[in-house]
Amino acid sequence: MRKPENAAASSPDSDVNLLIFLATCVSVFSFLFFFRSGEILLYGDAIAHINIARRVFDSKTPGLLQLGTVWLPLPHLLMIPFLILNRMWQSGAGGSIPSMAAYVFSVIGIFRLVRGVLSRSPMPDASARIAAWTAAIIFAANPNLIYMQATAMGESLYLGFFIWVVVYFAEYIRGGTKALTKCGFCLAAASLTRYDGWFLAAAMVGVVLLEYGLAHRAAVRGTPQGASEARSNRVSAPAAVIKFVLIAVTAPALWLAYNGIVYRNPLEFENGPYSAKAIERKTQSAGNPGHPGSGHPFVAGLYFLKAAESNLAQNQWLQRVWLLLALIAAAGLILYGTSASAARAWLSLLFLLVPVPFYALSIAYGGVPIFVPAWWPFSHYNVRYGLHLLPAFAVALAVVVWIVVRSHAWNRHLRVGCIVGVFALLVASYASVWHATPICLKEAQMNMRTRTQLELELARLLQTLPPNSTILMYLGDHVGALERAGIPLKRTINEGNHRVWKQPTDPQGLWERALAHPAQYSDYVLAFEGDPVWRAVHNQHLRALVEIHVSGQAPAILYQAR
Repeated sequence: MRKPENAAASSPDSDVNLLIFLATCVSVFSFLFFFRSGEILLYGDAIAHINIARRVFDSKTPGLLQLGTVWLPLPHLLMIPFLILNRMWQSGAGGSIPSMAAYVFSVIGIFRLVRGVLSRSPMPDASARIAAWTAAIIFAANPNLIYMQATAMGESLYLGFFIWVVVYFAEYIRGGTKALTKCGFCLAAASLTRYDGWFLAAAMVGVVLLEYGLAHRAAVRGTPQGASEARSNRVSAPAAVIKFVLIAVTAPALWLAYNGIVYRNPLEFENGPYSAKAIERKTQSAGNPGHPGSGHPFVAGLYFLKAAESNLAQNQWLQRVWLLLALIAAAGLILYGTSASAARAWLSLLFLLVPVPFYALSIAYGGVPIFVPAWWPFSHYNVRYGLHLLPAFAVALAVVVWIVVRSHAWNRHLRVGCIVGVFALLVASYASVWHATPICLKEAQMNMRTRTQLELELARLLQTLPPNSTILMYLGDHVGALERAGIPLKRTINEGNHRVWKQPTDPQGLWERALAHPAQYSDYVLAFEGDPVWRAVHNQHLRALVEIHVSGQAPAILYQAR
């Protein structure tokens, strides 16, 4: 009897081990492909993430305050060890490593989530394993995710934490109290990666407290359900629920405290000069119309769903089939949810839909635009946010496969045909994405073409400067020129070299003093028309050495300061 049990127990481990190997191969080979084609540094945000992490130790004023305020700190902290070597920083490879690792863990997580939720017994059955492999393949093979995990962008990292939050919550629902603590730590990590995690944390804390309260009340009343719940770990260990809540709220609380102490404004990241709202106000003041969905949550939600569809397939008919199968999966779970325990476990999958209300509200009221090429204004911007629904679609199609495999009303040939049809949809969809270029990659190519050209020109220019010279420069827009040139950030005086807690200004800060008297503090000044350096030195009659013009970008002027 023991030998079959051991063999069964080893089967899930062999599945996971094989999946780790396959996901690692996909991650590494795709990174090498995009690295050799020069496409891992196309996103301006990827370059910014890398250099925020780098300036923590490579700056005239190093320290954790270089992390700034708008972007959450965990992605930058994870990059730091891989950016110490100049080669890893200059090439951008160091910023990709956390994303690649997160991709592998997220693939394992989606497999474990589906296998655990759909298993009717402690040991996974064949139908649950087939569904789990289906979900893992759909998720791991997505062309847009494959590209994004090769970059320093935060989508892959957040998806890893997001998926494991749902994995551990589902295990908690099935009676594992220890899983709740792990869920809390993953939730805290997600909340320090993207603000999506804050919304997820609020929703999950509310559900945990509600679920615990209902179970405890039923136990007190002595109902049969209450007696069963009383025997569960959730009722017998309220400390686990308290611990989860404290862990989940700690991350947002720490970030609010950091902003309050350093910037004198706990909501600096939300309403400060570099926030999404501030950027939108500047755009509107320049005469540009507001983004689609602004002030209209329903329209905003439709744009987010369209972005999600665009990450799945290029053809609109294929996109509609994905939505149809997702609805079939939802109906199937309702029909198969005959027991209370199964229904609770399956309801945990609803957390995969949390991105829908979050982005609907963010687009409508948070100044976060999403442009999709199929709808006005017929452009590409933040389409990558649609990847946050990829886990939900992967699980939905896996559920469809699970329903077909378990169905006894259909003959074997019909079931095989349906499963083949699901995978045919997958192949056709992803083939159309690769053929048309993954939309996340196309977004970066279209929006960064002229910026990359300017930074390459600047990098060649900066490499001709004396190796010990100091450059006064605003890094917010074109720090990539320094990275490409391999010039350490500590050779620059930039907007990060001042004491942010001195509000509203810091006249004694290095940045402010250098702007007032550039010749006293720097050898060269690199200004871009309209940026703070350009405004400060425009009338100081410095000697202009070179002026670079690239269509679509503000002119760059290199001055000799002394």
